[in-house]
Amino acid sequence: AAPTDMELMSSMMQKISLLEQKIDKQAQEIHLKDRKIAELEEKMKTLQKREDAPDSSTAEDLDMRCLQLQTQVWEMEQFLNDYGLIWVGDRHEQLEDLESLKEEELPAQSLWKPGEAVVSKHKIDFDLILENVKDLNMLAGEGVSQFDHRPGGARLRQQEPLPLTLYQNGIVMFDGPFRSYEEPSTQQCLQDIMDGYFPSELQMHYPDGIPFQVTDKRDVVFQERDLPGSFPGHGQVVGHSKSSEVQEATEIPRPKLSSEQFLNKFFKSSIHGGEAINIRDSVRAAQQGSDGVQSSKEILVETPRLSALKRLKTTEVAEASAPEVCTLRIRSESGEQTYIVKMLFTETIGELRQHLAHARGGDSDSYEIISTFPQRVYADNSRSLQECGLIPNASLLLRRRDPFPREGLGLQTA
Repeated sequence: AAPTDMELMSSMMQKISLLEQKIDKQAQEIHLKDRKIAELEEKMKTLQKREDAPDSSTAEDLDMRCLQLQTQVWEMEQFLNDYGLIWVGDRHEQLEDLESLKEEELPAQSLWKPGEAVVSKHKIDFDLILENVKDLNMLAGEGVSQFDHRPGGARLRQQEPLPLTLYQNGIVMFDGPFRSYEEPSTQQCLQDIMDGYFPSELQMHYPDGIPFQVTDKRDVVFQERDLPGSFPGHGQVVGHSKSSEVQEATEIPRPKLSSEQFLNKFFKSSIHGGEAINIRDSVRAAQQGSDGVQSSKEILVETPRLSALKRLKTTEVAEASAPEVCTLRIRSESGEQTYIVKMLFTETIGELRQHLAHARGGDSDSYEIISTFPQRVYADNSRSLQECGLIPNASLLLRRRDPFPREGLGLQTA
């Protein structure tokens, strides 16, 4: 039987829906392909730009790169050769190129000429040495305090640097002797520093390294002392102008100790008469007092005893009474004034304060009278100078009185 109109209509609707689905899928595929086409076009544009740019991999660039690599290999072999090492490889066909490169790069050995004996054949890069020494000092702990263990305990201290002086014709390490650049040991030492390593000759004594204190005297020629019978004066060279640019040095520089280094050579404290005495503080106070002698102003304090001595200066009475007179040199708190006081042995600390107050002005109880060695503070105003041991002469210091005194400072009260 023939299909009815409804059946035909339903079959047509199904086919139309299938076609619409296919059309949607094809539209999506076309959209995706358009995106891929756009991406490919962008890539093509990028490739075209690269092709239009100058080519960096030309034959000349490759030849130059090859020459650079050959030079680098030759320098590496020279570096290994300096330490007695040999590079073992399988590419023997490059030996001819290396030999020709060596002939081109190595400087020609020139004959000795008069007037050039001072300049060393060994090339020394002073700037590189100074730069590498800074890095080595950082690795060796420059400025870092370390524990110094002693029988009585431990304390922090900084490692003292090793003095190194660079001259035009050699070096001086420690306190000498002078070492010429022509010596193999000197060349090896400086080559280690220029390569960035700690000198191998010092590794046994300083396995952890030690900071260097470098003195740059590259423009100074160190002249060793002439032997007996040598000709005095300077030699002249035919055909050379007389140059006075280079200085000469004959003495090896000695490192100067700082104030703290000098004080560290003393024991910190000592037992005297059953009492602990701070030796370093005493020496420091004495050193400060001695450093200002030339710049301090001396003031002669007028006392009754001084007036009597002036009146009896020409008589024998003054000479007879001279042993009973005590001369005191008293330095002010700032160290700018030194008071010279002449008093009797029997006069007291309180009378001394009165004389100082008359000469200085101000309150006599605002300061303390102390001695440097042994450290002692004279606080009892009723004691005589003879009882305090300040005869016939003594040097004293004035110190501002601490409103909050601390105990355990090692000061003995007299």
